[in-house]
Amino acid sequence: MKNNSIPAAPPCTLFLFGANGDLVKRLLMPALYNLSRDGLLDRNLRIIGVDHNAASAQAFADRLHAFMRQREQGGEGADRQLDDKVWARLAKRLDYLTGDFLDPATYAAIAARVSKTSHGNAIFYLATAPRFFPEVARRLGEAGLLDESQGGFRRLVVEKPFGTDLASAEALNACLLKVMSERQIYRIDHYLGKETVQNILVSRFSNGLFESFWNNHYIDHVQITAAETVGVETRGGFYDGTGALRDMVPNHLFQLLAMVAMEPPAAFAADAVRSEKAKVIGAIRPWSTKMALKNSVRGQYVAGKQGRKRLAGYRQEPNVAADSQTETYVALKVMIDNWRWVGVPFYLRTGKRMSVRDTEIAICFKPAPYAQFRESEAERPKPNYLKIQIQPNEGMWFDLQAKRPGPELVMENVELGFAYKDFFQMTPATGYETLIYDCLTGDQTLFQRADNIENGWRAVQPFLDAWACGGEVHEYPAGKDGPQAGDELLARDKREWHSLG
Repeated sequence: MKNNSIPAAPPCTLFLFGANGDLVKRLLMPALYNLSRDGLLDRNLRIIGVDHNAASAQAFADRLHAFMRQREQGGEGADRQLDDKVWARLAKRLDYLTGDFLDPATYAAIAARVSKTSHGNAIFYLATAPRFFPEVARRLGEAGLLDESQGGFRRLVVEKPFGTDLASAEALNACLLKVMSERQIYRIDHYLGKETVQNILVSRFSNGLFESFWNNHYIDHVQITAAETVGVETRGGFYDGTGALRDMVPNHLFQLLAMVAMEPPAAFAADAVRSEKAKVIGAIRPWSTKMALKNSVRGQYVAGKQGRKRLAGYRQEPNVAADSQTETYVALKVMIDNWRWVGVPFYLRTGKRMSVRDTEIAICFKPAPYAQFRESEAERPKPNYLKIQIQPNEGMWFDLQAKRPGPELVMENVELGFAYKDFFQMTPATGYETLIYDCLTGDQTLFQRADNIENGWRAVQPFLDAWACGGEVHEYPAGKDGPQAGDELLARDKREWHSLG
């Protein structure tokens, strides 16, 4: 992200609620370190951790420093070696406030900290358990901390999960909008901070070649996959009440779908972009209960192997019920009922303990209309795919058929494309850097609006309702790419999943 032409963000006091949690130490603080390294933080930025655990500012800084040192061994967005000067500059900005999120005295103390600044700008980042989102927002409002009438901006950052179904998402939106305006709310999805995700819009709308065939005349179907090799690890208690659908689909996967399927915005301004994303998510066909069951597959990993390593099944993970029916894999077929995409299926899948870590969008094009090679083995060539890989090897590839050298007519699949690391100087990043910077500068383009959130849950709700009435949870061995039923979801349409990796 380093660019000498990018100005530093304006001065602000950033309050991190849930300061002792994993999100702050694993992602937010490394992102703030990277922003500081790149000179994008104002010298008057202050970062104040808020949590119920008693600690001094020095103890808070020391704990974060120790974790940052551990990250030198590797980790998302990690520098190979921590720059002591950069860390020292960031550590001077750190402070800590001990307080209960439900205690009015906490908000009085926060107000006192804000009043000491000359700029009056404040951002409240809710890196807490979701149950605290409405309570913290309400108490910030009651304390007058969201009031911008005296000058200075006040913004609230909300992490996922944003609700657990349509009703809870609507209730949370109503709660937030009761104490602040939509322009003050930053619903964050870290997938949108990844360079390749942002590049989808640039590739689509700045290259005439793409836009000319980006429709149902040329595209057969679209696949969106988020595969993980890890299991639930220490998150069993949270995950067992959530599952793969709620954890990944209405946020991460639908955001990728929206980037691929949205109409060109009138301008690359926040509201124009977010309006087009909300429209396309709102155009997802609402399945009946019967059709939702037919067009979805749930899976749960059992004991298996990854290489030579033996892996436990989901029900053997810590804090997971021995008879759990929670899905760790989900595959869905959705249809978008608008002029551009009518008739084009979008297949979504996500799962834990799969064979490789791979988040990608695979756009499959319709075959050539006439097979000129009837007498050769190339009579039925493979379909062309445009693959956009979000992680781990960020880039974009287009595969096509070419003749293999030799006297016989034999066709070979070849790839054209680029990897980000081969063309651009990539500094270590977590994906949060762009989003934090945009929040500091007031750019909401990459943040979800209320209608986008609710449209996503509206599309997911039929699956939740259908599963509440029945349907099988299929087992798959850890280290494999989901259950056989996931393959059959596409096979009945005479299609197959694009190979991962």
